[in-house]
Amino acid sequence: MSAFSNKVVVITGGSDGIGKALVQLFLAQGAKVATCARNHEKLYALQKEHAGKPLHVQQADVSVEIDCQQFIQGTLDALGTIDVLINNAGISMRALFAEAAPATIKKVMEVNFMGTVYCTHYALPHILQNKGAIVGISSIAGFRGLPGRSGYSASKFALNGWLESLRTELLDSGVHVLTACPGFTTSNIRMAALNKSGEAQGETPMDEASMMSSAECAQHILGAMENRKRTLVLTFNGKRTVFLNKWFPALADKLVRNFFYKNGQLVK
Repeated sequence: MSAFSNKVVVITGGSDGIGKALVQLFLAQGAKVATCARNHEKLYALQKEHAGKPLHVQQADVSVEIDCQQFIQGTLDALGTIDVLINNAGISMRALFAEAAPATIKKVMEVNFMGTVYCTHYALPHILQNKGAIVGISSIAGFRGLPGRSGYSASKFALNGWLESLRTELLDSGVHVLTACPGFTTSNIRMAALNKSGEAQGETPMDEASMMSSAECAQHILGAMENRKRTLVLTFNGKRTVFLNKWFPALADKLVRNFFYKNGQLVK
């Protein structure tokens, strides 16, 4: 029997990518799952796909505090409690800082960082009572700033530091806090990434076929939760980037620059 059988697992941003893969995986583990997203049609399709299973869906924008409060309360009303919160909802950007509107960076921070803060704030009393788990889906960009993604990197650096503080505060509480940092993973995040004007770019500059699948990423996250790991860094390139940035930061600057630029132009 799975360690998550009959547990209530809350996953933000569950209509696409890693979030959707996590919803499917935890339902298969016998968990009761609640998820939210902004897109009502995708949530409806997800609910229809898993008809008859213990899945609660609710439309919410995690950058809006009242939406987060209502989502957590809706989960409690539907499923009774909360054992696990996986803060997955996120948005990226692709624009040079010199060209990006400040509002673009603010929006990324509100979704990726404040959305996690809001949901965790309202879910925490129940997670504490159940000695459950809090997971933040961060990124390699939370260890190494990436060109064209300054706001995204800032939000993930903030998330990593916040999770570290929270983990330390809860050290004797029995609550597990995991920082999960996927590398490039197939998902909708690059399609929805904000451009310099704060609009979805609607395309991906990356080779999606060469990336880890969302389903495989979800399996790694599940394993890290089962083993109560502190931090999960995925993919060889992700581990190498974190290592080089820690011990050889000037070299990391050059390698990251070469990866994202071609002939002086940002291409990825």
